[in-house]
Amino acid sequence: MNDSDAEDVVLVIDDTAENLALISEVLRSEFKVKVAANGERGLQLAQATRPDLILLDIMMPEMDGYEVIRRLQESEVTRDIPVIFLTAMRSVNDERKGLDLGAVDYITKPISQPIVQARVRNHLQMKAARDFLKYKSEFLEREVQKRTREVEAIQEVTIRTLTSLAETRDIDTGNHIRRTQSYVKVIASSLSAHPRFAAFLTPGNIDLLYRSAPLHDIGKIGIPDRILLKPGKLEPDEFAIMKTHTTLGGDAITHAELALGREVPFLKLAKEIAYGHHEKWNGKGYPEGLQGDDIPISARLMAVADVYDALISRRVYKPAMTHEQAVAIIRDGRGEQFDPDITDAFIRIEGEIRGIANRFRDSNEAIVEQAERMVRDLGAEHIEMGGDA
Repeated sequence: MNDSDAEDVVLVIDDTAENLALISEVLRSEFKVKVAANGERGLQLAQATRPDLILLDIMMPEMDGYEVIRRLQESEVTRDIPVIFLTAMRSVNDERKGLDLGAVDYITKPISQPIVQARVRNHLQMKAARDFLKYKSEFLEREVQKRTREVEAIQEVTIRTLTSLAETRDIDTGNHIRRTQSYVKVIASSLSAHPRFAAFLTPGNIDLLYRSAPLHDIGKIGIPDRILLKPGKLEPDEFAIMKTHTTLGGDAITHAELALGREVPFLKLAKEIAYGHHEKWNGKGYPEGLQGDDIPISARLMAVADVYDALISRRVYKPAMTHEQAVAIIRDGRGEQFDPDITDAFIRIEGEIRGIANRFRDSNEAIVEQAERMVRDLGAEHIEMGGDA
């Protein structure tokens, strides 16, 4: 190797000047050599220059080689630098102790020049390979994190876009989306250690639930205005049409999965929630009349969150209930409309639920004004078309 290639730095720590001169002579044709005449100075140079490899004597005054390697191992700066003991101590116990302390090799004096050169060269090559793998792994990890953030950002934008479309047509949305996704998250978190739910409610799935929950009513985009915006109780035939928002939403997400050609955990949960958040524990819900544990956990969580929020929200056709009244209704629905354990969790954290409701409270006046405006617009459209206002 010529001088322009001599990039590897070897630090030699030895208290004998003759040894330092000899080792320098042996190595300098291939490597850049730095020397230290005692352990303390060696540690200082190791911290300052971060050599590629250290040759270390054991028998030195004040600080022996064993103490030097201990201190090297303690520092984040130097712990990964390979250390070769170069010593006159020949016993098996001495060699075992040195290797146990973290040395990569053990060479005894008097040295053989070709052996020292070969071992130093080999260990530097192994270090270079380890460093390459380490940096490659770190690079790949950064790339994965970057791509993951990009995917999550795309998901967030997609959800925001779709839910904003729903909000333009449904006067009941407002902060309903933010509240319900937050309710789902805190209820799920409180159940994460429960035997019935622990396998499913992992931190990753709870995060997916939080991000997919806003799509629970996306199917309302397909409900006619005369039903969606009706300021009063729906007739049976109208309610039958309103109930189809569950299948409309779930089917839309299913089509998205088919277009991707594979199942995506995020979309899977969104689909479960859209289809199943109006199912009831006793089997009397819709669209499929699922019962008990046949209802996906994601949908059971949203069922509680959605009903509570509907109860505390003012609409043009009903006043808002108090938190206490809504909690009482949820409690009464335990084992009938709602999963008993999810209901119990909701009751345990009702204070946190109330806090979320208050933090994302709708402006009642804005809701009523928006509703009246949309109903007026709908009536004007019907008059123009020759229909009943």
